Amino acid sequence: MRTRGRTLAALGVLAALVALCGCTVQPRGADGRPLGGGPVSAGNTGVPLRPGDTGSAVRELQARLRQLDWLFDGPTGSYDDLTERAVRGFQGKRGLPVTGVTDAVTWRRLVAMTRPPGRWELYLMGGQPAAAPDPRCLTGRALCISKTSRTLRWMVDGRTVSEMAVRFGTLRSPTREGAFHVYWKSRHHVSTLYDSPMPYAMFFSGGEAVHYSYDFAARGYAGGSHGCVNVRDEGAIAQVFAEVRVGDKVVVYR
Repeated sequence: MRTRGRTLAALGVLAALVALCGCTVQPRGADGRPLGGGPVSAGNTGVPLRPGDTGSAVRELQARLRQLDWLFDGPTGSYDDLTERAVRGFQGKRGLPVTGVTDAVTWRRLVAMTRPPGRWELYLMGGQPAAAPDPRCLTGRALCISKTSRTLRWMVDGRTVSEMAVRFGTLRSPTREGAFHVYWKSRHHVSTLYDSPMPYAMFFSGGEAVHYSYDFAARGYAGGSHGCVNVRDEGAIAQVFAEVRVGDKVVVYR
């Protein structure tokens, strides 16, 4: 009885503190998720999600649908017609109301059948935020390339003109790190070593170049280069190619 009294007293104190702070405490189960009938999300995503929605919640939904082979594009972060079709297929297969809208019941079922997607599942086809630029990129004209965020910033006098997702070499043929300069540009380049096209190639270290990659555009981070910096957005790299000059800096950093 004494122990129960102390517990009740402690709960009373907690309730008083909560009231004073203007906060709310939501009880959680052993798995850390809120108890009760509210929406459940492994990634703090809000449901329902419906066509036209955008953001990280949609990106996670798409990544989980990809794990079950209901979706083959993206993730893009946009709830488009392909995503709606995938949700409808998943709902029909599981005996749920076929609405194309990811409600709480659909989300719970999807979470139960999948694992939390990793970072590069969420950004398999790019779209991730760029890392802060290396200090060496903050003066002059520079292709500022982060291996951590897998992004390229085209910068002029410390200002980011454009940014895009990039892919690097594999463990067997890693992309070199350091400060370099563009020494040659080749608009319609074809590799003589690998007999593969390298459009919009800007060479900066031996045979390594920043260039558009058809494979990256098709497979995303499921593949890798032979050491070059691959870009999957052809329009973006075409614009950068037109602006970059021989002699501009290339900084590849962690």
